[in-house]
Formats: sequence, C-alpha cells, structure tokens
Amino acid sequence: MAEELFRTRGYASVAIADIAAALGMSPANVFKHFHSKTSLVDAISAHHIETTLARLACLDAGKPAPERLYDLVKQLMDSHLRDLAENPYLFEMVLLTAKDDLECGHRYRDMLLATVRTIIDDGIVQGTYTATNSRQAAQTAIFALACVLHPVMIANEKADILATRCREVVALINAALQSPLAK
Repeated sequence: MAEELFRTRGYASVAIADIAAALGMSPANVFKHFHSKTSLVDAISAHHIETTLARLACLDAGKPAPERLYDLVKQLMDSHLRDLAENPYLFEMVLLTAKDDLECGHRYRDMLLATVRTIIDDGIVQGTYTATNSRQAAQTAIFALACVLHPVMIANEKADILATRCREVVALINAALQSPLAK
C-alpha cells in the first residue's frame, strides 16, 4: 500500500497516517513494522531491486560474456527508464535512497557487482576476457556504467542518446576486458 501511495502521490505527500488509513489500521500498527517513512522506502526499493536483478540474472547464460554484459546493461537501463516514465514519483524515492545512504542502495550495488562479476568470471573461463581480478574489473565496469544505469544520470537524457551511450560504454568495457593490458 505504501508503494502504491508513494508512486501515485509522491513520498512527500504521503504520511504514515495515510498508509494506515488506506490499510484500515492505526498508524501505530504501521510503525510497529516500519519505524519511519524512510524505512518503508528502503523496504520497497530493496524488493524492487531484488526483483529486477533476479529477472536479469536469468539472461541467456549460453551467450558469450560480452553479449551477456550488453544484454544485462541494456535491459537494466531500459527498466530504469520505464520506471522513471511510468512512475514519476519513483525518482523522488531514488533520490532519497541516495541522499540518506539507505541499505537498499548498498544491496543494489552489491547485487549488480555480483552479477557483473559472474559475467566477467564466465568470460575468463571462456577465454574471452583476460582480467585477472574479476572483482576489481566488475567494480570498475560499474563505475563506468553509472552513466547509463544511475537514475540521476539518465532521468533527463533522450532514449536514443542513452542507447548509443550504452552500446559504446559496454563496447569499451568489453575491449578493456579482452585486452592483455587488463591484467
């Protein structure tokens, strides 16, 4: 219920009392489980992140690592763009997540890091990538991918520009991972 109210009315316009009223309970019952609106945002964001990354983790593992990396980044970027377009108040929650350094932001980075690292490890096993430290390579890749994955970076950019940027940044990352200099 909190997610629905936040998405339709905005975080700032919804009080715990509004959530409780929509559920037909007292605000004390909501506070019993969530001590603040911020903790509700953290829980909602964590669920959304886990669902999105779980869906993307199921990408075709039979494809070569460079294709899997592109598919992951492109689909995640498209998912963020869809969320921003379909849920205009979602951006407000994303900013709160970043500003207040909520746990869900750390979980998102950790899950994304693990997913990218798995692709890099698979690429090393396949002989496609030459990186020797997949964790460091994944972290560096994620820093570079912020320009197409971070909602603040993509919120006001045109879709065609982002699509081109996505292809180019992933191609650059793949080239670096395939280069003997990546060692």
